[in-house]
Amino acid sequence: MPYDFDLFVIGAGSGGVRAARFAAGFGARVAVAESRYLGGTCVNVGCVPKKLLVYGAHFADDFEQAAGFGWNPGEPAFDWPTLIANKNREIQRLNGIYRNLLVNSGVTLLEGHARILGPQRVEVNGRQYSAERILIATGGWPHIPDIPGKELAIGSNEAFFLPQLPRRVLVVGGGYIAVEFASIFHGLGAQTSLLYRRELFLRGFDGAVRRHLKEELEKKGLDLQFNSDIERIERQADGSLLATLCDGRRLETDCVFYATGRRPMLDDLGLENTGVELDDSGFIRVDEQYQTAEPSILALGDVIGRVQLTPVALAEGMAVARRLYRPEEYRPVDYRNIPTAVFSLPNIATVGLTEEQARAEGYEVRVFESRFRAMKLTLTDCQERTLMKLVVDAATDRVLGCHMVGPEAGEIVQGLAVAIKAGATKRVFDETLGIHPTAAEEFVTLRTPLGA
Repeated sequence: MPYDFDLFVIGAGSGGVRAARFAAGFGARVAVAESRYLGGTCVNVGCVPKKLLVYGAHFADDFEQAAGFGWNPGEPAFDWPTLIANKNREIQRLNGIYRNLLVNSGVTLLEGHARILGPQRVEVNGRQYSAERILIATGGWPHIPDIPGKELAIGSNEAFFLPQLPRRVLVVGGGYIAVEFASIFHGLGAQTSLLYRRELFLRGFDGAVRRHLKEELEKKGLDLQFNSDIERIERQADGSLLATLCDGRRLETDCVFYATGRRPMLDDLGLENTGVELDDSGFIRVDEQYQTAEPSILALGDVIGRVQLTPVALAEGMAVARRLYRPEEYRPVDYRNIPTAVFSLPNIATVGLTEEQARAEGYEVRVFESRFRAMKLTLTDCQERTLMKLVVDAATDRVLGCHMVGPEAGEIVQGLAVAIKAGATKRVFDETLGIHPTAAEEFVTLRTPLGA
């Protein structure tokens, strides 16, 4: 039977747009339905605006350090509405770029909520469409725990549109979003506390990285409260909030920001009309080719809960488009050695195995580590220290992991990720000449393993 489309994509985020554009380029008839904003989480309420806010927060350090270089910038003043307005203008520009990318590649763009009516039928704005295949790329949504007063709290979506910078902020969570926003609020001048229910934040990252960041954030005056969680939130007569903790303590604040995980965005999607199955965490279950239990339906990106990073969704979108419509070019996504960054202040970047993971996988490891005060800070009073670490397989000399905490960590480790992906040994690092004077050269001058 003839279908309206060969591929119907639900969600115009990074993965959905990539799959749609390339499928159309390969000759498929493609539609994309989007009910919110083009570009998805990353462009609108994720990586892009967050990085802009991180840049804004970092100026506090820049102004402070400028005096050591002879500058007298005067008394700096920060205006939150200006930053948000400028951020909004940039996001609108990017929305337009995504629109052009889709339309110019021959994709039919349907702006409205898509609901699946059956394995090969979708409804948008009251109109039904048939498709040979449906691709679900609806992403994730911030999750706020169900506690009394949860309606008084905000998540990352709302944080990007606050009319004013709160004077006092409680950030709740221990993942990268919590750490990043704690750095943002603190850097922009809010009195900020980070609450996390476990012993130490950033579970899954290298232990040295986690401990080093804790020390650096505490040096900056950020209030870190581990083994802490909120029991309830109440509005006080003066409009401020009162958070009662599980241990009985009470904290007054103007904003409670939750970064305690994200759930798959499946609201009113109509999955009950299909054979699609969910895993134990509520994400869509797929096989290695992003195929769901329903033969005509695929899913990728944050909604499958595999690796929730924009470049991963892009790679998955490309893999799906190639497998379906250009199989001779198909290559599966390699989930090993995915580089990632946390844009806390200071930044974190990492690629490959942590020391703990390497040992757990049975490697005998040699660890090379350096902590130093960056050259830029030597003329200032700032005592921030940079951490660089390599995890090496003692048997083969191959570098298993690379970790950094410090300025521009993401920019530095991105290049090293190529070497790690290519299987570089420690000897290759040692024989590579450094660029002097830079922080990055430290990675090729690490000579003595820890404990040697």
